[in-house]
Amino acid sequence: MNSPAISNHDNAINAITTRRVSWGDDPTVLADIYQEECNIAVWKRHLPSELPQVVSSFLTSDRRFQASMTLSPVDAMASIHKALGGSDLVTPLSESIAELVDMFCYLFDVKRAGLRLTALNRAMCPKFHVDRVSCRLVTTFQGSATEWLPHEVVDRSKLGRGSEGKPDEESGLFSNLGDIQQLNAGDVALLKGELWDNNEGAGLVHRSPALRAGEQRLLLTLDIT
Repeated sequence: MNSPAISNHDNAINAITTRRVSWGDDPTVLADIYQEECNIAVWKRHLPSELPQVVSSFLTSDRRFQASMTLSPVDAMASIHKALGGSDLVTPLSESIAELVDMFCYLFDVKRAGLRLTALNRAMCPKFHVDRVSCRLVTTFQGSATEWLPHEVVDRSKLGRGSEGKPDEESGLFSNLGDIQQLNAGDVALLKGELWDNNEGAGLVHRSPALRAGEQRLLLTLDIT
């Protein structure tokens, strides 16, 4: 009896054997996201000394801040600064975000990026999931940062409905709590998604962290528009 035919699509998924993280103290490490086996690239950024206090003061003044916009490197600084209130106090934060917009657009050779900046006091996406995007930049300016799982520890059949409503820690998605990795506040990460060419079935599995009572988080994401 003949074996059933295997499509090229199935072959592509079955060929996926490894995905890895790329870490570095220099922003050039972000270019590693173009390597096929890399599905998360992390710049271990050290925030300027004045920025944590700027962010803390800003969150104290507006605990429910949300902004969503599409920006080019040319108009990023002015648009972000206006959204943050326009005071001299938030200039360092505006400059930091505008720099990331410029880097993101340059890296992916795009003219504009979709930005979301959100103040959070709870987990926005509390269950592990993958994004239906090609690639997303994430960075947390204050508070607990994004959690993620290495590709080789994940049973993807337990994502979404496959979890049968069970918590991540009980669904069989991964075996040990020690499998969970976490970014630090200040880190800039590129998360490769399911829509990156030849990356279906290997998008980075990640979730928002649980926050302590009273903890405030400021999260920035950038997407290719």
